[in-house]
Amino acid sequence: MEFFKIRRVIPFMRYALVFNVISLITFILAVGFLATRGLNFSIEFTGGTLLEVNYKDSAEPQKIRETLEKAGLKVEVQNFGSSRDVLIRMPLAKGQSSADLSQKVLALLKAQDGSAEIRRVEFVGPQVGEELAEYGALALLVTAVGIVLYLWMRFEWRFGLSAIIANLHDVVIILGCFAFFQWEFSLPVLAAVLAVLGYSVNESVVVFDRVREMFRKLRKASVPEVIDSAITGVISRTIITHLSTQAMVTTMLLFGGAALHYFALALTIGIMFGIYSSVLVASPLVMWLGVDRAQFIRPLKKTGRDEHEGAVV
Repeated sequence: MEFFKIRRVIPFMRYALVFNVISLITFILAVGFLATRGLNFSIEFTGGTLLEVNYKDSAEPQKIRETLEKAGLKVEVQNFGSSRDVLIRMPLAKGQSSADLSQKVLALLKAQDGSAEIRRVEFVGPQVGEELAEYGALALLVTAVGIVLYLWMRFEWRFGLSAIIANLHDVVIILGCFAFFQWEFSLPVLAAVLAVLGYSVNESVVVFDRVREMFRKLRKASVPEVIDSAITGVISRTIITHLSTQAMVTTMLLFGGAALHYFALALTIGIMFGIYSSVLVASPLVMWLGVDRAQFIRPLKKTGRDEHEGAVV
């Protein structure tokens, strides 16, 4: 479905080198932030204490968070199960036990609301956090390899390599933003990163499929002209799809509360750079790697009609 159609082919590949240089600089900056500042891991990765607190009436996570932060505690607060239950996550301070921490929290919460009652206290050790980090990295690796293999089989190895470079570019940019601003990196954020990886590759597949189609239709056009025509042909679909997706993510960002804030923020960054990378990073890389019409069209055997007529692969 197209609400608008661009009639004139936009010469994206004319500025391919500029786009690639911008991408390289952005990528290097993101890697630099990751190396120098590192990620601000949540207690799921570093270890800490989980408390489940029950109230007689509906709890207000924002007020609970403010009360505990005023006491110098770093916390994550969200509703758990029902509006009367909240889950509190806190990193364990050096030299402090989970029992001491839970008693301190209970005293603060009872001073705010006498009906507060701790139902459960759990300690998450750093060993568990290390395993989560390892499994998260493994999930990213397996996803990346799977994407390369899929695109290699569906298109050609140049497309698979270009797509995974562009998509990992998005992932590194997200991680670099979280490292630079020291936003908390939690399991929901990891889920958002994996979602962006899949979302970006979907956009790359759409563009690459149109590139393959244009190679078959535009027999006399050069490779940059073919890629420009392909990108221009899907630009309407790209804009509509990304705006629709971002509208939903923006809703989560504005009204989802603290529990969904960084999840939605990671998706927002990924969607913005996903548009850029699928169109202006992956496509130029395919061109630089030497994609050619001959990879999609094979010449027919000589006949009396036309020796140069091609057959679709």
